[in-house]
Amino acid sequence: MAAPRVLQGYVLALAGAIGFSGKAIVAKLLYRHGIDAVAAVALRMLLAWPFFVAMAWWGGRGKPALTRGDHRRVLVLGISGYYLASVLDFSGLQFISASLERLILYVYPTIVLLIVALRARRPVSRGQALALAVSYAGVLFAFGNEAAASLQQGSGHIVWGSALVLASAVSYAIYLVLSAETVGRFGAVRLTGLASGVACLLCVGQFCLLRPWSAWAEFGPAVWQLSMINATACTVAPMWMVMRAMELIGASHAAQVGMVGPLFTVLLAIWLLQEPFTLPLLMGTVLVLLGIGLLTRRKAPPAPPVAVDG
Repeated sequence: MAAPRVLQGYVLALAGAIGFSGKAIVAKLLYRHGIDAVAAVALRMLLAWPFFVAMAWWGGRGKPALTRGDHRRVLVLGISGYYLASVLDFSGLQFISASLERLILYVYPTIVLLIVALRARRPVSRGQALALAVSYAGVLFAFGNEAAASLQQGSGHIVWGSALVLASAVSYAIYLVLSAETVGRFGAVRLTGLASGVACLLCVGQFCLLRPWSAWAEFGPAVWQLSMINATACTVAPMWMVMRAMELIGASHAAQVGMVGPLFTVLLAIWLLQEPFTLPLLMGTVLVLLGIGLLTRRKAPPAPPVAVDG
């Protein structure tokens, strides 16, 4: 493997991880303008939609048309991986900090491991169990600290918000398991474009059903600008970067570089959102990264067509 290609791969993987880490930050900034999760997801998907259509077309050049069974697979993957995961994640972000959201969402490899173990009817190894315990201990550290602060203020919404983000991680893990069985037939770019396109349709359709048509005209320039950043710099561009990085250095190396994502989310949350930086948050972040590192070193979970967060 040529040195320039390796360097390019690591740079792209790092840039992609940083881009993905900004998603929760931008969502939080959008909520300060008075919109809710339904609107934030709809705007993100609406503006990213043309890029996903282009990805599906590009990846499908010279390949056979989809069969009826293929359409069903794409529909299931679009619902689990990009629609439900996004809606649940953005909904949970309304109640918890961006830092905690990122830590909860980042344990999805452990959920993939549990799903695969259940489907194969085989127990997890001691090493894998240790990785799971360390990861979840980290989440509990961060959650406990934020929950205590929330209860002192008379609000118990953090439990609901954390549950929504955890459900998002489960939905995304299901998508990864199913897509690992399908990506060979479609190709990574085509499958990502098709599944994301389905999610775009569902997210925009959901907004149109729940809100009057006039609601589109009520969004101010700042909302559209932040949504464009969310759709491009925090969604489409990182997708391409990580996919390209996987081609250059392999999925396992790209995933290891992606472990810096939670750290950047914490730093951006402190800088842009003025979220408090506490010792439990630091310990939780270190433990989650350590647990995921132990897990991926022992046996990496099925590689997704593209590493994307919710």
